[in-house]
Amino acid sequence: MPTLRETILATLHARLSALPATALRGDVLPERVPPDGILILRDGAPGEPEVTLSPVAYHYQHRAEIEAVVQGADRDAGFDALCASIGTAIAADRTLGGLCDWAEAEAPRPVDLPVEGAASLKAAVIPVILHYTTADPLA
Repeated sequence: MPTLRETILATLHARLSALPATALRGDVLPERVPPDGILILRDGAPGEPEVTLSPVAYHYQHRAEIEAVVQGADRDAGFDALCASIGTAIAADRTLGGLCDWAEAEAPRPVDLPVEGAASLKAAVIPVILHYTTADPLA
C-alpha cells in the first residue's frame, strides 16, 4: 500500500497529466520538447515536520517541484499559458481530493536556455508546497 506522501504526489502528477503539456514524473528532459511543452514533477523533500503529541502527528510542508519547459517561436506566450494552466489545476482542488490540507504553487522564475541549432527553451522550476499530516513519517 502506498504511503500518503506517494499518494499525494501521484495525485498531483495525475492532475498535471490532464493538461495539454506532456507530464512526466522524475524523468530527464527528453531531446525534443512537445509543441504544448513538458512538465516534469520532481518529488522534492518533505522537510522537517512539526510534531504534535497525543496522538502523535507529523505535519509536513513538503516542497515538490514542477519543471516547466516550452520551446518554439512563441515560447513566451506558451510558457505563460502553461504556468497559468498549472495554477488552475492546483486551485481547482487545493486538497487534492482530501489527501492534503493545502497545495499551493509558488511563482516561477523563468530562464531562457539557448539550444544550438534550434529554438531556445523557456523553462522554470515551479515549487509546489503540499501541507499534510501523517501519524508516521514512513507511512
